[in-house]
Amino acid sequence: MEPKYKRILLKVSGEALAGDKKTGLNYDVITSICESIKKCVDAGVQVGVVVGGGNFWRGRSSGAMDRTRADHIGMLATAMNALALADVLESLGCIVRVQTAITMQQVAEPYIRNRAVRHMEKGRVVIFGCGTGNPFFSTDTAASLRAVEIEADIFLKATLVDGVYDKDPHKYPDAKKYDQLTFSQVIGEDLGVMDSTAAAMCRDNKMKMLVFDLSRPDNIFDAVMGENIGTVVYEG
Repeated sequence: MEPKYKRILLKVSGEALAGDKKTGLNYDVITSICESIKKCVDAGVQVGVVVGGGNFWRGRSSGAMDRTRADHIGMLATAMNALALADVLESLGCIVRVQTAITMQQVAEPYIRNRAVRHMEKGRVVIFGCGTGNPFFSTDTAASLRAVEIEADIFLKATLVDGVYDKDPHKYPDAKKYDQLTFSQVIGEDLGVMDSTAAAMCRDNKMKMLVFDLSRPDNIFDAVMGENIGTVVYEG
């Protein structure tokens, strides 16, 4: 069976890497995620990954700290997560390159779009760290931007719920799940699946997004194969 998508951008939250511990790194969880990524690579899919940093630092909860400095700390947290993912992927036999939007040449390549695409064409997983390299932009926005830049077939947003709902399903048992919706709806109805900047980036560049549950890591591979999971978001 052929994969439905040939090139993907996968967004993994920092919180997902912590598992039940909520903070830090849970290597059992990370290994499960990486095993699913490897299945995608083995199926011939080109994979780019953007990782968040919320398991180490959340800038918006940093209190009185200057917002720009708080966001810079968050970018460094994503770099740590990128290196952890790379280490596990390499232990599974994948060839990996970490590219960061803030130059740290001793530990990672600088983000260069053409080089990233070339790596993926050679079957290497490229992990993008440090968000966009700018404060005031979320890692969701970074993932949307990288998906557009590398001309991904789809942006896979792995979350802690199994799709997009009209309200928080953890708080409201009558929450309604969407099978499909548009980015205009995400923005207009303030659905909270991503910030408005990220949604507008996808909407304006006709990027398709699939929101799905990462608690079952093999959903990554199933999504690539075209299985009916999660919520599809697309501006037709």
